[in-house]
Amino acid sequence: MDAHHREKPFGRDLESARALNKTLAAVFDESQIYRIDHYLGKETVQNLLVFRFANSIFEPLWNRQYIDHVQITNAETIGVEGRGSYYETAGALRDMIQNHVFQVTSLIAMEPPASLSANGVRDEKIKAMQSVRPIDAAGIDKLVVRGQYGPGTVLGDTVVGYREEPGVDPNSSTETFAALKLYFDNWRWSGVPFYIRSGKRLQKHVTEIAIHFKEVPHRLFDDSDSPLQPNVLVIRIQPNEGISLRFGAKLPGQALRIRSVNMDFRYGSSFGVKPPEAYERLLLDCMLGDSTLYARRDMVERGWEIVTPILEDWKKPAPDFPNYESRFMGPQAAF
Repeated sequence: MDAHHREKPFGRDLESARALNKTLAAVFDESQIYRIDHYLGKETVQNLLVFRFANSIFEPLWNRQYIDHVQITNAETIGVEGRGSYYETAGALRDMIQNHVFQVTSLIAMEPPASLSANGVRDEKIKAMQSVRPIDAAGIDKLVVRGQYGPGTVLGDTVVGYREEPGVDPNSSTETFAALKLYFDNWRWSGVPFYIRSGKRLQKHVTEIAIHFKEVPHRLFDDSDSPLQPNVLVIRIQPNEGISLRFGAKLPGQALRIRSVNMDFRYGSSFGVKPPEAYERLLLDCMLGDSTLYARRDMVERGWEIVTPILEDWKKPAPDFPNYESRFMGPQAAF
């Protein structure tokens, strides 16, 4: 097994992931295989199930009738941190999106499971991902953006561009940023775009899900001094783990002025304990034989099915790299 299999991702594309799964299946039963993805061990990721299915006020709104779009962002301020030679074999799409980010996406998009058994949850996750509309060669330029960071300043320090990092080809076309616009062709999400982005050397370090609700159907307050902002529900996975809901409120005074305010929940201040390390939880689950938070074979292969056409298209050199300065939120095209 080569170096990038040992770290991640599981394979390099659909063909190699299938070959790796076939090799494992010749020796082990699927129930004996635990493909670890540390994102699934994070308390806030696990809380997505509780948030959606233990509260009656959100699930009725969790569909195309009320939600305008969904944004899932994984942003890092760091660069490749001495892992340039590994990153050259991976890139943002392989390194983050087809595993971590797709796992989070599936928890947002899935239907309620019949039970919390390992296969009950994983059956609904794969069902959701199977309904992702394929991105063909013709749609890649409209639905996918790739980027690579150049030099810049982060937190006051001057930093080099990706091509100047140790172990990186000076003419590298490896992406350090990727953004996708996905559609789920199913009853719940038809027509609702999911914007997914992941990148390094960005303006802030944050992993979050933002559910943008539709605007009010009839504007009573057009004459007010401030435009109405749609409601947004933000679930923050890291740092400052928590959930906030944005809604409009009237500013005190004679004039009818509206300002967006937040209702905030923070894990740290509400529970007063530091969440356990993700790997601790996952390794214990493995010892207990609970595979709920582990990636099943079909889910791994489905992730590769979605991104492999993009990876094939990206084999041609990127003419405009680097195309974003360190400390920006990615290339202009991503906006």
